Amino acid sequence: MGESAMKQPHPLITCAKELRNRCTDAERLLWRHLKNSQFEGFKFRRQQAIESYIVDFVSFDARLVIELDGRQHADEQEYDRHRDACLRANGFMVLRFWNNELFTNLEGVLMSIRQHCLPATPPTP
Repeated sequence: MGESAMKQPHPLITCAKELRNRCTDAERLLWRHLKNSQFEGFKFRRQQAIESYIVDFVSFDARLVIELDGRQHADEQEYDRHRDACLRANGFMVLRFWNNELFTNLEGVLMSIRQHCLPATPPTP
């Protein structure tokens, strides 16, 4: 098979790979807690293409998308609303955290993620 016959990767896949190689400090910090199914046994992927978007983190088992937002997202609220609506239409819950929230309240962020991953268990009598 010659080079011209090789299938070219989808542009989103190429972009996702580049984003994984250029992750932010906040993404790197959260990934340390989510990778290798170490977070409550849920498998997370980072910089994953879903529809025409690339999400920061996703657990297909928990149907959960986690987005970390920096300052640039203050100007992209309309785009984020459309993106979140698309993800919800595909059966995902979307959690958004500001980068500084991750650095100042990591345990609170992890607790929120945990609450959305684990089913509510009724208290034992």
